Amino acid sequence: MMLRRSLGATLIALLLTALCARADQAAASPTAPAKATQELTKKVNDGLDLRFANGIAAIVEDTPITVDDIRREIAPLIPQLQRESHNEQEFDQKLQALQDEVIQNLIDRVLIVKAFKKKKDDSDEVRKVPASYIDNRIEEIQNDQFDGDRSKFLAYLRSRGMTMKDYRKEVEDDIIYNYMLGQQRKSASIVSPVKIEQYYNENKDRFYQEDAVKMGMIQINRDPGETDQQLIDRGNELIARFKAGTSFEDLAKTYSQDAHRLRGGDWGWQKRTDLKKEFATPLFALKKGQVTDPIITPEGCFILYVEDRKYAGIQPIDDVRDQIEHILAQQMSQRSRERWLERLRRDGYVKHY
Repeated sequence: MMLRRSLGATLIALLLTALCARADQAAASPTAPAKATQELTKKVNDGLDLRFANGIAAIVEDTPITVDDIRREIAPLIPQLQRESHNEQEFDQKLQALQDEVIQNLIDRVLIVKAFKKKKDDSDEVRKVPASYIDNRIEEIQNDQFDGDRSKFLAYLRSRGMTMKDYRKEVEDDIIYNYMLGQQRKSASIVSPVKIEQYYNENKDRFYQEDAVKMGMIQINRDPGETDQQLIDRGNELIARFKAGTSFEDLAKTYSQDAHRLRGGDWGWQKRTDLKKEFATPLFALKKGQVTDPIITPEGCFILYVEDRKYAGIQPIDDVRDQIEHILAQQMSQRSRERWLERLRRDGYVKHY
């Protein structure tokens, strides 16, 4: 099924989770939980039919928002919604909110597409998406969602009662919708240095960081009957090579016996609280570029390396400038989008049922 891109951030997160779960279960035979989900889906569909007895939730300009439109958006989300609800009452409340959000998103989608196509004056031509763009997008959908099998794709269209002409219009509207949202984001994405500094000064606590080490590790597994001293001797041989100039990364790739060997022993940034005490204490006593003495455990010998360090405290503004810019750009984009949508809703014709 082609997924509309008109869902809000909350719906997208739900949808991705639901689709991943559904993919994991695709090969499984029907189970009791699957049957329960089917029954719940039927209940949801019956509820929609009861709520919108004439099959229409809203009219936007001259476009109806139908119960089938809503059902198609909500159906993949029901299992996730069920898992997140502790009882039937909570499920019903979340479902009502989800239905309302889906309806509003579908309305906004129609208004946005209309805004793209609207003439500014009599001399303007109606803007259209080039046919080649639509052809390419349909080909992508056919390959990605139907394994390139055109017969499956056409069967999907028949199941929705759609002609190819209908589907091309739907794809065109999706392209327009995403283009318009992209243009809106661009227009609100410029953040001034003054605003970045102001945000930093007002939110310094957000940029506090604990002690952290960019850690490398070599693990040497204990052979049967091997003593602690023998392990220490093996570890010291590698430490001697490191001090003689061999890079820690090369030593780890050659001698380490854990899953991080292929990455040169790189374990990324680790906080003190992320590690066992027998690792954290010697590691955080080191400076950048140093290695620990061999650390012996029942499993074997470990050599830890400090590739880089971050000390506890408020991070300098230069270290978080990009992060702040991203936060502010998102906030500005969201506010700009809401104002834009409010204007479209105010100027457009919308009738709810």
